Amino acid sequence: MHRTCLCVFLLVSSTSAFAQHDPGPDRGSPRAGTNGSPSTGDPLSNLTSGESTAFSSGKLTFQEVDSVTGKLSAGSGLGPRFNMDSCSGCHAFPAIGGSSPPANPQIAVATRAGARNTVPSFLSLSGPVREVRFVKTPTGAADGGVHDLFTITGRSDAVGCNVAQPNFAAEVAANNAVFRIPTPLFGSGLIEAIDDATIMDNKAANATQKAALGIAGHENRNGNDGSLTRFGWKAQNKSLFIFAGEAYNVEQGVTNDVFPNERDSTAGCLFNPTPEDHIDVNGGTRFRPTTTPSDIIDFVFFMRFLAPPARGPSTSSSGNGEDLFTSTGCALCHTPSLKTSGSVTAALSNKDANLFSDLLVHNMGSGLADGISQGFAAGNEFRTAPLWGLGQRLFFLHDGRTSDLTVVVAAHASPGSEANGVIAKFNALTAQQKQDLLQFLRSL
Repeated sequence: MHRTCLCVFLLVSSTSAFAQHDPGPDRGSPRAGTNGSPSTGDPLSNLTSGESTAFSSGKLTFQEVDSVTGKLSAGSGLGPRFNMDSCSGCHAFPAIGGSSPPANPQIAVATRAGARNTVPSFLSLSGPVREVRFVKTPTGAADGGVHDLFTITGRSDAVGCNVAQPNFAAEVAANNAVFRIPTPLFGSGLIEAIDDATIMDNKAANATQKAALGIAGHENRNGNDGSLTRFGWKAQNKSLFIFAGEAYNVEQGVTNDVFPNERDSTAGCLFNPTPEDHIDVNGGTRFRPTTTPSDIIDFVFFMRFLAPPARGPSTSSSGNGEDLFTSTGCALCHTPSLKTSGSVTAALSNKDANLFSDLLVHNMGSGLADGISQGFAAGNEFRTAPLWGLGQRLFFLHDGRTSDLTVVVAAHASPGSEANGVIAKFNALTAQQKQDLLQFLRSL
């Protein structure tokens, strides 16, 4: 997983003076909005009263901690296997809905309520929140699925359950374990509201420039209806509803109306009827606004109405860096803005989504390849990561391997990568120009 091609080392070593001036991550409070725009973590502007209520309800549910049966916390359904016990544990920084926080909460959750889990070697208190996937099964067939880090064995609310963690040490030693960190959720509703045709038109744009630099890229698609998928590191999820349902089941082990079956059916470890989270048509006792009748729908409204991250102040250096971002070819994949289509939510309708992504998947070469295929995305392909909010993140790349943007830029270049031509142009910049480009990225 941590293979780094020779070109990465050459670039980093040749720009050591430049790297010393790379401004570190913004570890402070969420950025305040300017000119009336929302601050990082706030809802979209101009929501209706009902939409605001749905956002607030969703945000509370997003922060809810799940235990196995609900006796130890507000939520229930945790396990039998899980990675975290709340959505906001993973999506925490720089505000609720973001990505990994400075201190990894997975370390504490491993033994919460008496659980007898061992913390795998690829997790640390100061490192990113991670999930692990295995490239191959024991028979050598393609795997690619999430193998949850922890189990509820030993927890005081899971008496009688006895299920073991996977042998992560063996999988790491066999180079069979690959990692993902949480994707930030800010502006997700705008991304969802971009029409497929807009993405495809942008794909076709600037064809001569893209071809000259070796940039291709293609959309990922839903295998059933053929429509574009766009969420996740490989753009593998169709909608926020699918994204929420899958994450609730995979990351916390909570069955729901979208994913109603337990991933692990070990006898003695199933404590609740399924689906554990569901729309109660019989009128449950838990108070909810009529628009948010289940956790999954709460999560969807929170993500859909969550505003894009606030931008930092522009300077002469970052302004020059923005020009260089375009002239070097970075903007050919990291498209600065795509327009949403008409939406039933006025706050999402016909808006400029300044996401800095084409929402396509691209061959990123052997240096970043993880060997996992999802939908039409191959093992060396990843979605162009949206860059809005980049200056407020702590960990970069799909596996969180670095907090240094110079390493991020360098990692884009490796055998087979569509970014090789762009990185060659970046390498030709002066040290000051490189610094200006980084200052622009940090302002996003």
